[in-house]
Amino acid sequence: MEIIKDQILSALQTVMDPDLHKDVVTLGMIEDIIIDGNKIGFKLVLTTPACPLKDKMKNDCIKAIQSRIDPYAEVSVELMSRTTSRRKDGDTSMLKGVKNIVAIVSGKGGVGKSTVAANLAVSLAQLGAKVGLLDADIYGPSVPMMFDLMDAKPQAREEDGHTILIPIEKYGIRLLSIGFFVDPSKALVWRGPMASNYLTQMLTGAEWGELDYLVIDMPPGTGDIHLTLVQSVPVTGAVIVTTPQEVALADARKAYGMFAAESINVPVLGLIENMAWFTPAELPNNKYYIFGKDGGKQFAGEVNIPLLGQIPLVQGICDSGDVGNPIALDEFSPVAHAFRELAETFARQVSIRNSKMEPTKVVEMKS
Repeated sequence: MEIIKDQILSALQTVMDPDLHKDVVTLGMIEDIIIDGNKIGFKLVLTTPACPLKDKMKNDCIKAIQSRIDPYAEVSVELMSRTTSRRKDGDTSMLKGVKNIVAIVSGKGGVGKSTVAANLAVSLAQLGAKVGLLDADIYGPSVPMMFDLMDAKPQAREEDGHTILIPIEKYGIRLLSIGFFVDPSKALVWRGPMASNYLTQMLTGAEWGELDYLVIDMPPGTGDIHLTLVQSVPVTGAVIVTTPQEVALADARKAYGMFAAESINVPVLGLIENMAWFTPAELPNNKYYIFGKDGGKQFAGEVNIPLLGQIPLVQGICDSGDVGNPIALDEFSPVAHAFRELAETFARQVSIRNSKMEPTKVVEMKS
């Protein structure tokens, strides 16, 4: 019996994307079908290169064809990815080549937000995504140290009378930070409008190029910088970082309240519980809940947002950051595995957001 394209598509309509709850044909994920006798080949285009279910979906496609068309069919599935985006068609605002702009926020300092942002960016890049990391933590920039770039200076070029900054690339990530331009030994004394102008300059005056994800490490709290961001670019969503202790959760609630407010209404993609437990190097299987247990998990449940991950407190995270070698680069570290899982879950939530929610847009706040 000769196999035809319609048979293949009909069989593949039984294969569901576990996150988007639609079949791969309806989602437009099947491309370039080739038939040669009982040899069948096609491309499976995923919604993100960080998809943790790609092997399952590939196997499901093979099983669908062999069970519904020919048990002896030789099926070849080429995995590809095309990161989804919900920027409006014709959007001419800033960062046109960036598919998803995500703010990493915390209600208070000291919860490891910058460490999480850096390792999340590294993990996404390792999974094959095109990633940028903007250090918008004006008064406490950490990217130069965490990436061993304390003496680095971005290059620039002139275009139509304007200076365009070229982000520094390291570990497969494009990086910009106020720390590249100021003396690290001196305090940065800026009023709110000056800090907001810096963020705008890093967004409008930088050549970010084509990115799947621009991760923005925001200052702690809720203030001018946050408002400047959502009023300048269409933010795909925000991710909240907290520790399990109640004092941190109280401020995490404020951060959630800001983005969920009707006047702002930026989707909160989920919550990351950092320092979820302490694990000493000599006892890798032990967990000590020194800041309380599952506080972030419980808060995520209260406000009905996903818990994206729980990151343990281990000495290696601090040591790696201090020497400019993020721990996510260490493929043998259990913490690196936790960050990889976090990146996969994060990417899934971005895809789900883009599938189910309205196009992202710049926030217009009424005075």
